[in-house]
Amino acid sequence: MEPLIEEADLRRTGSPTDAMGSAPAGPEKKVKTQGKSPTAIAFARLRRDKVAMICAGIFGFFVLIAVFAPLLARLEGQDPTTLNQDLLDQYGYPVIGATAEHWFGVEPRLGRDLFARFVYGARPSLIVAGSVTIITTIIGVTIGLIAGFAGGWIDRILSWVIDLVLSLPYLLFAIAVPAALLAIFLGSSENAAAEDVATTRFYSLIIVLSFFGWASLARLIRGEVLSLREREFVAAAKVLGVPTRKVLFKELLPNLVAPIVISVSMALPSYIVVEAGLTYLGVGLTEPTPSWGVTIAAAQSYYRNFPLFLWIPVFAITILVLALSLLGDSIRDAFDPRTRR
Repeated sequence: MEPLIEEADLRRTGSPTDAMGSAPAGPEKKVKTQGKSPTAIAFARLRRDKVAMICAGIFGFFVLIAVFAPLLARLEGQDPTTLNQDLLDQYGYPVIGATAEHWFGVEPRLGRDLFARFVYGARPSLIVAGSVTIITTIIGVTIGLIAGFAGGWIDRILSWVIDLVLSLPYLLFAIAVPAALLAIFLGSSENAAAEDVATTRFYSLIIVLSFFGWASLARLIRGEVLSLREREFVAAAKVLGVPTRKVLFKELLPNLVAPIVISVSMALPSYIVVEAGLTYLGVGLTEPTPSWGVTIAAAQSYYRNFPLFLWIPVFAITILVLALSLLGDSIRDAFDPRTRR
């Protein structure tokens, strides 16, 4: 009867190996899946999202354009500053379109190469948006952690500062701060070199956006910390005498990855739009900075006769912001599956 019993066991388990050693393989795999951190699970879910991967690829494409702008312009054989007056008619309009020497044509009135201006124009938008996002994230997370964890008079003071920043007129400061910095560092913008004025406006734009951008994230982080500081792991860390700095950045901060990543993914496209909008209004970047916003502001006077001048940067900003917005939605859904559509 023993062979019959063994044969029945083989049919039931599949093979002697399965019966002897591989039976726990299923539970072990399950344990490994369950052992992943919520952040790892969210990123794994994000990698399976085709829309998120396509949008990330589009964003990476624009980043590569900004990084390799000199190489791309040199590949075309042009640069963003050379004036090709011989390619303009008596009214300042280009006499050529897209050619092998000028892939997007030339700019009206000045004759600068539009492709070189386009690839170099990606740099200011991404640098401003990226720098402001990094600065506001660091300041907002730090102040939110301190305010939520410390409580008492520290929380009241920091909360008052947050409310004050959120109540200030943003556009008024965006207009006044560049003028004030120009007066402090250059004396008068009329007598200063155009490059110095453009550099001052570039840094003043980063300062203004950073000053107003951190407060909303700080309020969000403060609310999260207020709910986390009563948890058992924080109480245990206090009882064990763990320093406050380690409690903040090693115990609480890892539990705030989801709201921070979501905030960053949503802030980056908004700052790109803000930079282009302020530049278009004349309070952002200025010539000779090859910014998309500068190009759009200059192109509005030539739209009817030369629409390509306007539509190239407009399409670039639209595609980039749309990709980043969809990527931000995918990141939010990955970290919080309850919001899945």
